[in-house]
Order: sequence, then C-alpha cells, then structure tokens
Amino acid sequence: MPTYQNRKCQISKAGVQYIDYKNLQLLSKYISKYGRIVPRYYSGANLQNQKKIAQAIKRARHMALVPFVK
Repeated sequence: MPTYQNRKCQISKAGVQYIDYKNLQLLSKYISKYGRIVPRYYSGANLQNQKKIAQAIKRARHMALVPFVK
C-alpha cells in the first residue's frame, strides 16, 4: 500500500469520466463507517474528483440512496 503522499487518484487511474450518484458501489468507498465523506488525504483523490465525489454523495443522500448518518 502506498503512503498517503505517494497515493494516486484511483478515479483518474480507472478513467472514470462522470461520477454518478446512483453508483453506490463507487460512493461507498468514499464514505466512512459513520456515514461521513472521507477526506482527500485518506481517499487519495485529487481535488477535482474529491469535489465530484462529495457532490455525488450529497445528491445520493437527498435521493435517500445513502443515509445521512449510520
């Protein structure tokens, strides 16, 4: 496992163009066990993708696909 400083963005590496709020398998990787959004320094996502992830998680919460808290 790479260190936090050397970690590369897994979303960019996979070539994902659009982060969909309905893709719960992808979003669950970026939600902690308490239902909070995982910060960049843990997830390893770059800034653009972290903002897209956060927006998708918030949309999924409003659509009741993901709970606000666990």
